Formats: sequence, C-alpha cells, structure tokens
Amino acid sequence: MLASTTACDQNAQQSLLASYEALLSSVEYMHELANAEQWAELIDQRTNYVVLVEQLRELDATVLLDGAAQQRKAELLESILEHDVDIRRCLVARRDELGKLIEVSQRQRDLHRAYAPQQGAAASYVADDTDATGSS
Repeated sequence: MLASTTACDQNAQQSLLASYEALLSSVEYMHELANAEQWAELIDQRTNYVVLVEQLRELDATVLLDGAAQQRKAELLESILEHDVDIRRCLVARRDELGKLIEVSQRQRDLHRAYAPQQGAAASYVADDTDATGSS
C-alpha cells in the first residue's frame, strides 16, 4: 500500500512541476511578445496565463512536494517571477508612451478647437477677397 501511495505522490509531484514548467513557457513567450511590442498578442496570451495560474493554484493546494521537488518548484517560480517583472516593466513603459501620445493628441485637439473658428473666418475672408478681385 505504501508503494502505491508513493507512486501516486510521485505522479502528483511530476504533474505539479509540469504545470509550473508550462507556466514558465507561457511567461517566456509573453516576455518575447512584450519585447517585440506585440501588445495585442500579449493580451491574448494573458488569458491563457491566468487559466494556467488558476489550474496550478488548485493543483498546488493538493500536492505535497518532497525536498527535491520543492527546490525545483522554487527555481521555476524564480524564473517565472523574473520574466513577470520584465513584462511589467515593458507594460509600464508602454503605458507611459501611450499617456504621452494621449497628451499630444489632447493638445492638438485643444489647439484645433481654439484656432479652428479663426481659420474658418480667415478662409472665408480670403474667399471673399478673391471674389472681389475676380469681379473687378
């Protein structure tokens, strides 16, 4: 009975570690996407990542790891977190870039609103002036 329990525990540990490895693969891919500035694909992959994390959370709550498996899990988690930090850094830079673009766009819109009525008056003045010289 003890041998079958140990085998079951080993399978559960292997399954858990395989899940962490799948999560690492997912976050590595997301890191590549962030570095390549492929934001739409990154967002799509984020959904897959969240699903993997939730599955891993459920599995992790039910499996006890031996010392070697705990060490491997710690290594995997460290790699996952390093990639996550880099992804977040890329996302913050992108957010800041978009914020600057929004500011420029708002300034352009404000300038357009401020000067558009005057440009319309100047355009009609030029058109009236052309009509006056053309009819002389």
